Amino acid sequence: MSVANFRGAITDYIRKNALPVDKFSHQERLYSLTKDVGAGQSYDDDVVFAAAWMHDIGVFIGHRPEDIDALAKWDCKAYAMDKTPSVLKELGFPEAKIPAVVEAIRTHLPGDQPTTIEGTILRDADILEQLGAAGILRTVCKVGRDTRFHTFPDALRVLRKNLETLPALLRLETSRALGQPRVKMLKEFLDAAAAEKC
Repeated sequence: MSVANFRGAITDYIRKNALPVDKFSHQERLYSLTKDVGAGQSYDDDVVFAAAWMHDIGVFIGHRPEDIDALAKWDCKAYAMDKTPSVLKELGFPEAKIPAVVEAIRTHLPGDQPTTIEGTILRDADILEQLGAAGILRTVCKVGRDTRFHTFPDALRVLRKNLETLPALLRLETSRALGQPRVKMLKEFLDAAAAEKC
């Protein structure tokens, strides 16, 4: 299968499985952002592409548990690492590259320590997605539909924590540069929310 074919197949698979539907836009934005983060680096873009599109499959309705107690204990990253190899094989992704995709997924969270450049690019891009306008939209849209976000103050608490902790975790110089306007925008938003007593 050609590169275009397996990339299209992966994108279509996520489009069909991304529920709620707004989850789909994160994967699309994230992969685009990896191109900016990875500028000047030598890396396998197929690995980053597949990891960017597959890393959050465990948060989709239909893949995660619906029972609240089971959901509270759910390890969406472990699910993604387990599910990804069979999905990628079925969609024609090069089998020799699948372990590198799983490794990038394994280390994509802010508290993780990537072992590859592909993992570093994915993690930095995913951190950037939690800052700025994208971070605000992704967090606030969860109010009332995610067990962690009952009210706006719940969302604001997470956004404040993101602002305080995430920028220092960015590893690549390109990521830090891309993060500066996002950090500024998020700070201004949080200041405005505080002024309006949200």
